[in-house]
This record gives sequence, structure tokens and C-alpha cells, in this order.
Amino acid sequence: MNYIFSCLILLVLVASCSKIEENNDPIIGIWSHTVKTATNTNKMVVDNEEWIFNDVYLGRFHGYKGGQVVYLTDFNWSVNGDVYIVSYPGTDFPDDFVRMQETDEGTILMRTEGKLFAEKQ
Repeated sequence: MNYIFSCLILLVLVASCSKIEENNDPIIGIWSHTVKTATNTNKMVVDNEEWIFNDVYLGRFHGYKGGQVVYLTDFNWSVNGDVYIVSYPGTDFPDDFVRMQETDEGTILMRTEGKLFAEKQ
């Protein structure tokens, strides 16, 4: 009787555990952009930007000046069709709308208005 009860408890536990869906979107990873001008669209003075996209639709943005992190914040990301939306809650950063493109040099993200957003590292 005790054996049957234990098996029943085990079966309920195994059946009730939901499988975490694996996210292997090609945007996952590290993307960077070297800023050619002193100020980016967010009015920060940085010379390099880096986005780290993870598999749970979150990430971390770093702004660098002279090799030192001068700004960092978390972000959320989602995808709608072929457009990725990057949102920065808790900041005054506007959302970024980007599309992934393959080039001879590698994979890049282009803003929907046609400017380079970042390159995959």
C-alpha cells in the first residue's frame, strides 16, 4: 500500500511539471555597435554599445566610454514576424525596432528605418 501511494505521488509530480520550452532564436547572444559619433540616439556619450540577449526574452545593455561601462540597464525583447522589438523599461530610451540580416561579414541587426543597430559577436 505504501509503495502504491509513493508511486502515485511520483506520477502526479512528474505529470504536473511543465517542460520549459527551449528558445533558440538566432538573436540570442552578444551584439555590439561601435558608435562613430560622440552621441547615440539615447543622448548618451558612449563609444561602444553592447546588447546581451538571453533565451527568456530579457537582456542587458552596456554603454562603454574608453573601455569602461558608463551605463547599463536591463531590457526586454520580443519578435513580431521578422521585426524584433527591444524595450528598456524604467528608462526614457525609446523602443528599438530591428530586423536581422545576413551579410558577407556576418549577421547584423538593422533598424527598420535602415540604420545599423548592432553586429553579432
